[in-house]
Amino acid sequence: MRANSPVVVGRDEEIGLLSSALDAARRRSGRALFLVGEAGIGKSRLVGECAYRAYGLGMPVLRGRAGSTGLVVPFRPLVEALSSHFRAAGTPTDPELTPYHPALARLVPEWRSGAAAGYTETVVELAEALLRLLSVLGRESGCVMLLEDLHDCDTETVAVVEYVVDNLADLPVLLLGTLRQEPGSAPDLVRSAEQRHTATVVELRGLDDAQVRALTGACLETPPELIPEAVQRRLVERAAGNPYLVEVLLDDLLDTGRLRRTGDGWEAADQPDGMLPSRILRSWSHRLDRMDEPVRDLLLTAATLGGQFSVPVLQAVTGLEDRALFTHLRSAVETGVIAPDGAAPDRYAFRHTLTAEALVSSLAPAERAALARRAAAAVERSGEPLDEDRRQLVAALELAAGNRERAARQFAEAGRRMLAAGSHGSAVVLLERSRSLAADADVAAVTESLAVARAEGGDLDGALALADSLPSLPARSEAAARRGDAHIKIAWVAVMAERPKDTARQIGMARALFGPSPSPARRASLAVVDGHLSLLPGEDPRDPEAAELAARRAAETAEAEGLPVVACQAWQLLALLHRERGFDAAEVCLERMLTLSTEHSLPLWRVEALVRLGVNAFMRTGDAARLHSARAAAEELGSLLLAQTVDGLLAMNAVMCARWEEAEEITARSVEASARIGNHGAHRYLLLAGAAAAAHRGRRRETERALTAFRRAGGEQSALAPLRLGFCGAFGALLEEDRPGAVAALDTALAWERDHPSYYYLSGRYGLRPLLRVLTGVAGRAEYEEVAGAPGAALAWNRQFLELAEAVLLGREGDHAGAARRVAAFHTRSTAFPVARHLGLRLVADAALADGWGEPVVWLRTAEEFFHAAGVQPAAAACRAALRQAGVSVAQHRGGRDRIPPPLRTNGVTPREYEVFVLLAERPGNQQIARRLSISPRTVEKHLASLLSKTGRANRSALCEFAAECADLL
Repeated sequence: MRANSPVVVGRDEEIGLLSSALDAARRRSGRALFLVGEAGIGKSRLVGECAYRAYGLGMPVLRGRAGSTGLVVPFRPLVEALSSHFRAAGTPTDPELTPYHPALARLVPEWRSGAAAGYTETVVELAEALLRLLSVLGRESGCVMLLEDLHDCDTETVAVVEYVVDNLADLPVLLLGTLRQEPGSAPDLVRSAEQRHTATVVELRGLDDAQVRALTGACLETPPELIPEAVQRRLVERAAGNPYLVEVLLDDLLDTGRLRRTGDGWEAADQPDGMLPSRILRSWSHRLDRMDEPVRDLLLTAATLGGQFSVPVLQAVTGLEDRALFTHLRSAVETGVIAPDGAAPDRYAFRHTLTAEALVSSLAPAERAALARRAAAAVERSGEPLDEDRRQLVAALELAAGNRERAARQFAEAGRRMLAAGSHGSAVVLLERSRSLAADADVAAVTESLAVARAEGGDLDGALALADSLPSLPARSEAAARRGDAHIKIAWVAVMAERPKDTARQIGMARALFGPSPSPARRASLAVVDGHLSLLPGEDPRDPEAAELAARRAAETAEAEGLPVVACQAWQLLALLHRERGFDAAEVCLERMLTLSTEHSLPLWRVEALVRLGVNAFMRTGDAARLHSARAAAEELGSLLLAQTVDGLLAMNAVMCARWEEAEEITARSVEASARIGNHGAHRYLLLAGAAAAAHRGRRRETERALTAFRRAGGEQSALAPLRLGFCGAFGALLEEDRPGAVAALDTALAWERDHPSYYYLSGRYGLRPLLRVLTGVAGRAEYEEVAGAPGAALAWNRQFLELAEAVLLGREGDHAGAARRVAAFHTRSTAFPVARHLGLRLVADAALADGWGEPVVWLRTAEEFFHAAGVQPAAAACRAALRQAGVSVAQHRGGRDRIPPPLRTNGVTPREYEVFVLLAERPGNQQIARRLSISPRTVEKHLASLLSKTGRANRSALCEFAAECADLL
C-alpha cells in the first residue's frame, strides 16, 4: 500500500481562512492569499482542498503551476490555469471580452489571430485583460485562480500577479498562490503586497507530535492511538513535522516490512534506529534499488531533466522505442513516483519536487555529470529545432555537467530570443544567468544584450549602468558596430522617456564607436533618435530646414536599407516637424508611415499612424470617423494603452460636439483602467475631458470636482495645462458671463505655451482668444491676420471663432456684406459644435448691434432658447438682457419647473428663484448673482427673501449650506 493521507491534517485554521475567502469572492470582495512554506509542508494539499470546496460552491476554478525544471517560460502558470478551466468549460463567448482577446492571446491559444502578429502587448495590458476575464468568469458565483510554486515562475508572471493582487478589491475573485521562502521576485512581491495590505500571507509550520500521529493514522487507516510508539518516535525525529516526509518515510517502512499490519493493528519490527534511513535521500536510494533496472534508469534520467519533463525529450535522451518507453512510464506511475501532467498530454511530473531532487542527489557527482552530459548531447542531436525551452534545458544540462561556457552561450541565445519576442523580464533573467557563467571573452557581448533588455523592459537606469560598465573598444570594428547598435536602442528608450541628457550621451557613445563614416543604415538610426531629441522641452532649437532634411534622408535611407521600423520612426519625426507648417504636409508623412507599416506587418506602427491621422482629421474637420477606425485597430491589436489614448481623444471630440452621454460613456470605460495600468497621459486626458464636459454645460461644481482629480493625477504639470485653462476654464467662464475671467485664463494659457512649445491647438490661442481681443478692441486686423496664418488656425474648432473675429472687424470697417459672409461661413463651420455655435452668436451680437450689421436679434433669440433648454441660465439670462437693451420684447419661459427638485417644487420655489438657489452653493455675493443672471441686485434680494421663507432656513448662510447639499445630490 502507498502511504497517502486522504484528509488534510493539522490545518484547520488555514482551511477556515480559505473558506472565508471563498465566501468573500462570491460577494464580490476579492482577496489574494499566499501560502508560504518549505517543500512538502502541505501547500498543495491546501490548494487541493480549496479547489474541492470551490467546485462544491459552483465556482470556476483555474489551476496552474510554475515549472520546476528551471526553464524560464513566460506566463506558464497563467496559461496552464486558463487551459485547465477552458478544456472542460470551453472558452468564454461574452461580447464584453472581445476587446481583450488580442491581449489575452498569449494565454488563450483559441484567441490568437494573425491580426496582432508582430505586436507584443505590455505586461500591464495583459494583466488588465486577465483581470477583466476573471471578473466575467466570476460574475455569477465568484471564481478562484490557484497558482502553485510561484518561486519558480518567470518575472512576467510575477508582474501580472502583482497587478491582479493590487486590483482585486471589488471583484468576485480569489487568488491563491503558493511558494517557498526563497530569494526571488515572487517572495519579494508577496511581502510587498502584505505590507500594502493587498494580500494575506500564511506561513505554514511543521506539524506537532499529535498532528504527526493523526496524519500517520490517516495514512494507515487506523486510529492514531494504535500507531506503534517506535514508529511515531522515528517519524517525529526524522520528518520534523513535514507531512510529505512523513508519508515517504512511512512508505519506506512498509516497503521494507519494518511496519506490518496485524490482526488487530500494526506492528513495528524491532530493529535498531540505524536501520531506519537517517536521510530522505537514503530512503529514495532504497526504493530505487527495489525497482526494475529499466524503470530505475528511466526515472534517474527523467529527474536529471527536472521535476517536469516531456516525453519527446526523454525519448531522445534514453533512445527507447515507443513501446518500451511507455511500458516503463506506466511502471513508474504505478509506483507513485510520477504522474501525467494535466497541463499537457506529452508531459509527466514527479509527485513532488523533492522526489526529483532526491533521485538526482542519490547519484555520485561524477555519475550525475556524465548523465547530464549525455542528456545535453542527445537533445542537441535529436533533430528537433532548439526552441527557447529546449535551449534552456540544454544550458541547464551543460551546467550540471560542468560545462559553464557552453551553458552560458545557450542561456545567452535563449535570452536574445526572448528579447526579440518582447519578453523582456525573462530575457533579463536568462542573460544575467549567462553573464555570470560566460568566459571573459563573451561577457561584453552578453552585457550589451542585457543592457538593451533592461532598457526595453523599463529599467533604463539599470541599462545605463550596464552600458557604462562596458570596457572600451577600438572604433570601426565589428564588435564596436554591435555595441553601437545597443547604444542606439538604449538611446531610443531614453528619448521616449524624455531624458535628453541620457539620450545625448548614448548617441555620442554610438557615434564614437561607429567612427566618422558609419554605414548608411546606422547613420539613419542615429538621425532619427537625434531628431526626436531635438523636440524635447529644454533642448536648443535647431534649424527647421536642416532638421527636416536630416529626417527625410533618414527615412529614405531606412527604406532603401530594409529597416522599416527606423523608416516609420523617421516619418513620424517628419510629421511632427511638418506640423509646425500645417496639417497637409504632416498628413503626407503619416500616410507614408501607414503604408510602410502595413506592407511590412508592423501593427503597432500601423495603429500609431492611424491614431495620428485620426487626430489630424478630427482637428481639421471635427469628424471623428477616422479616430473610431484607429480605436478599432488598437482594440484588434490588443493594445489597451493605445485604445485608452484614442478614448481620450474621442471623449474630447464628444464634448466639442455636445454629445454628453457619449463623452460620459467613453470616460467611464477607460478612466479607471488607465489609472490602474499606469497610462498616465491617457488618464489625464480622460479626466480633462470629463472636466470639460461639465464646464461646457455650465456646471461649475462638477467642473471643480473633475479638475481636482485632474490635478491629483499631475495634470497641472503636464502639457495639458493650457487646455485646462483655455478649453475648459475660459469656455466655462464665458458660459457664466465672466469675460474678464475668460480673458485671464486665456492669457495664462498663452504664457504657458510660450515657455513650453506645444502642439495642443485647442487652448484658445488660435480661436477664442483672438475673438475676445477683437470684441474688446484690443486686437485689430494685424493681430488677426497673424493668428489666422498659423497652423493651429486650420482646426475646425478654432476656425469657427476666427470667422466671427473677422466678421466683427469687417462690421467695424463698414463692410457689412463681408461680415455677413463670414457669419455664414461660421454657421457652416460650427454645425458640429452646438455649444460653441450658440456661445459665438451670443458673443458677437453686442458688436453687431453696436455697429449695425448682421441679425443680432435673431442670434440672441436663438442662443437664448438653446441655453435655456440646456439649463445654462447665466448665458440665457445675458441673452434676454441684451434683447431688452435692444428694445426687443422677450417672451417669458413659464416652464422649467421640471428641473426643480421635488422638495423645493412642493414648497413653491419658482424657476427664477431656483436659478438663484443653484448659484448659492458657491456662496457668491448679490452683485455676482445679479451679473451672472443679468438681473438687478434688488431682484436678487427679493428672490433670496422668498427662498428663506419657502425653505424655512434661518439665514443666508444656512440657505447656502442647503444649496450645497442639494448640489451634491444632483
